[in-house]
Amino acid sequence: MKYVVLIYGNPESRTAWEGMSEEQRAAGLAYYQRLNDDLDASGERIVSERLAGVSLTKQVSVRSGETIATDGPFAEVKEFLAGFYLLECESLDRAIEIAARIPEAQFSTVEVRPVMGLYGDEM
Repeated sequence: MKYVVLIYGNPESRTAWEGMSEEQRAAGLAYYQRLNDDLDASGERIVSERLAGVSLTKQVSVRSGETIATDGPFAEVKEFLAGFYLLECESLDRAIEIAARIPEAQFSTVEVRPVMGLYGDEM
């Protein structure tokens, strides 16, 4: 079964990252590389990506056939989508186990959501 793991950042997680020394940041990135390697070895990671900051976000809507693209969120953002994993796991419990290994889970929210089938059927 496929699960998407959505990693949210917040001011606390940004402050923690920005307050780290270069060595601590390198260790954090190395941790993510080990996590990715572990999930690749088990065949559970389909893809994972870090997302650009909210300042580069565009919101798109279509009204009366016109496409409107505006700069990122206008309201103050308390949490923002920072990255994601797309996993193939045997169970929701396993996806939650993996999500708990993501460092942001200590500061913010990491959401696990089943991926719906092609025709909208929940898997």
